[in-house]
Amino acid sequence: MGKTLVTGGNGFVGSAVVRLLAERGDDLRLTVRGRSRLEQVKGLDYQAVECDVLDRRAVRRAMRDVDRVFHLAGLVSMRPTDDDRLFEVNVGGTRIVLEEALRAGVERVVYTSSVTAIGPAPPGETADERQLFTAGRLGIPYVNSKHEAEVEALRLAAQGLPVVVVNPCYVFGAGDIYARTTSIVRRFLLGRIPAYVGGALNVVDVQDVARGHLLADEAGQVGERYILGNRNYTLDRLFADLARLSGVEAPPVKLSPRVALRLAQALEAAPVRAPITVQEVRLASQWWTYRNTKAKRELGWTTTPHEDAIEATVAWYLDREGDRFDRARRSQPVQWKAAAAAIRAADGIAGAAGRLWPLAA
Repeated sequence: MGKTLVTGGNGFVGSAVVRLLAERGDDLRLTVRGRSRLEQVKGLDYQAVECDVLDRRAVRRAMRDVDRVFHLAGLVSMRPTDDDRLFEVNVGGTRIVLEEALRAGVERVVYTSSVTAIGPAPPGETADERQLFTAGRLGIPYVNSKHEAEVEALRLAAQGLPVVVVNPCYVFGAGDIYARTTSIVRRFLLGRIPAYVGGALNVVDVQDVARGHLLADEAGQVGERYILGNRNYTLDRLFADLARLSGVEAPPVKLSPRVALRLAQALEAAPVRAPITVQEVRLASQWWTYRNTKAKRELGWTTTPHEDAIEATVAWYLDREGDRFDRARRSQPVQWKAAAAAIRAADGIAGAAGRLWPLAA
């Protein structure tokens, strides 16, 4: 029996997939780099191979005797300084891994894309896998890089690569050691979200997403993509739930997209690192809300109660950094509350003006 190769297997989602593959009995090979943190796969039986997805020779060596590939490695960033790197890793790296998988004649590839490759839904609605990508107009390099990477995957599927695409939504749960996917929860707990605009996102548990990967491997149709999402949340509702679970007050200031964009532009022009970028404002000005009907119907995928994902995320952070959160402010500063009151007085109902991803302090 050949091996199962996993790229990005030490990450938040990747390590959850690796654990399930180990339970399934797969003979595992994981790509690692010199600076990789491996605590999330500690205790599992796997072969580590030094490999950067941009190094074609290293990828080709990693593909030897491989039957199945789970490609999860990628880069997430909203910083303008990372724009070129996003396309290099997400598009170029995906092209190299999947081309080498085709060359090696593997039996199956599961490629981890993102719902950003599908694009946002119209305000107040939900999208599915049939939606045409129109988010290029937003000018967000991360979003465009994920879309182009998925195009590469489907191009190679047309050439004979047995690839299935999964599109996770916003993944929550315990174990995000890099504090990237669940950073909104950590910043909330630290009181670092002074303002926001009423956007929406879909939250799904990391264990559900991992199971979706295995089901895509076992039952997915080649050349098809499957949204792995669960509950659609407005930020108002998400913050209310986080406040209830943690005792930290929800941010009081709700901005219009126009005001938020101007604020981000001013912050980016400052000589210090901006706490919020124009890209984040543009990203947040959309409804990342979806339906999971196809994955449930074709893969037999099911989801756990949506509350569990949020509760697990909060509990994990409190257990991991409890002392730091205890020192953080649990009530919002008086000046922020005063600013919120002034905005409501000036704009009437501020929430009707638009949507913005949470601003970090």
